[in-house]
Amino acid sequence: MKTTLTELPESRVKIDVDVDAAVFSKRIDRAAKSLAGELKMPGFRKGKVPAQLVIQRVGRDAVIEQAIRDSLPEWYEQALFESQVSPIGDPKLDVGEIPGDGEDLSFSIEVGVRPKAELGEYKGLEVGRAEVEVPEEAVEAEIERVREGFGSLQPVDRPAAAGDAIVIDFEGTIDGDVFDGSSSSDFVIELGGEGLLPEFDAELTGASSGDERTVEVSFPDDHRPERLAGKTAAFAVEVKEVREKKLPDLDDDFASEASEFETLEELRENIRSRLGEALEQRSEAEFREAAVDAVAANAKLEIPHELVHARAHEMWERIERELQSRGIDPQMYAQMQGKDRHGLIDDAEEDAERALRREAALAAVAEAEAIEPSDEDLLEALGPGEGKNDPRKLLERLKQSGRDSLLRDEVRLRKAADLVFEMAKPIAVSQAEAREAIWTPEKGEPPEVATAEPEAAAKPGEAKPGELWTPGG
Repeated sequence: MKTTLTELPESRVKIDVDVDAAVFSKRIDRAAKSLAGELKMPGFRKGKVPAQLVIQRVGRDAVIEQAIRDSLPEWYEQALFESQVSPIGDPKLDVGEIPGDGEDLSFSIEVGVRPKAELGEYKGLEVGRAEVEVPEEAVEAEIERVREGFGSLQPVDRPAAAGDAIVIDFEGTIDGDVFDGSSSSDFVIELGGEGLLPEFDAELTGASSGDERTVEVSFPDDHRPERLAGKTAAFAVEVKEVREKKLPDLDDDFASEASEFETLEELRENIRSRLGEALEQRSEAEFREAAVDAVAANAKLEIPHELVHARAHEMWERIERELQSRGIDPQMYAQMQGKDRHGLIDDAEEDAERALRREAALAAVAEAEAIEPSDEDLLEALGPGEGKNDPRKLLERLKQSGRDSLLRDEVRLRKAADLVFEMAKPIAVSQAEAREAIWTPEKGEPPEVATAEPEAAAKPGEAKPGELWTPGG
């Protein structure tokens, strides 16, 4: 198979593919044998009709179309490997005219690729980095979380209050009819807890064991599932038991029971240390991302919306596969978010564009710095393993199949990110935000200056134009 790569505008490429006539002829015979299994001809057992007779009976064009349909996935993947193309989104395939006997098959593939960035300044950029300081309230909150885990629920004979757990039976109806998923027995809810519908919280606070209450819930017009949108449901609720959470005393006995430490102060110090390590890791990760974002911000690059949407689609498909591997229905997950699949893909576009900008900038840095990962780098990326999963054997198989290029590109970008991170100069986040708030010509039109209208100035607490975005912010 021969491939010719042509770059197109808007971060797309075209791959012209020629399949040798001899190879194509074998694929036609294979398709004919496959179709023979569906034919009945006098004198031949089912599936044993010769290829030429199948072609005569079915028609050459129909057999060729079947051969192309069967072979295109393999040829598409092979064309990508030979052209060293990492696609973004679905390809557009153009097979063209069906070739005659003894002629090569020609077709083309058009697909989106990573956009190219023209680097600005990328060495030694000053980037905001958060200073790590563990708030005492965070330590106490973690202590309380551990304490909550050692608490016990005990029945009480009094009206339910915030923080209590109550055991209920309930059944919901709309216009007198019970609807799916609206009933349950011995269901435990925590008053004031996250996720509890406010109507249930308000109606059941103050209820006692044996009480019966009716809770009315009005679902908004955009509620999911749609069958409940805009409707009002009435839930008949029976309170079966009120339980109060009893927490252990906050003392050395609690510390020794809840941990390997003998005193409460030792437990506090351990928690403070662990929180500090976690905050340091987060600070480093955010600084790393901010450094790459600063390089991307200084680079010139255009990303077509079609490419952004395609990447968002790929991101959601990865999430779908992860959800399915955990036994979660992606459609049900989408409903829980109050969205459908298309809405979640649209929501992912901002992250998709950011990811494409980062990748394009890092690819440009890798090219400028002539970064090429060694086999040792690839082995490290593959990680430890034994037998068939031995990294050296895995790498050898990847090389033989041509798939090592994808791994090399991933490691190459990672090394470029390491370089950007190492060259970046950390400054206080407040200093970085102040710099971003200052207008410079490359930021476009200057902000309007309020003169006669003092009320036009920004109000306290409002976001300022050009305010620095930080990951997670």
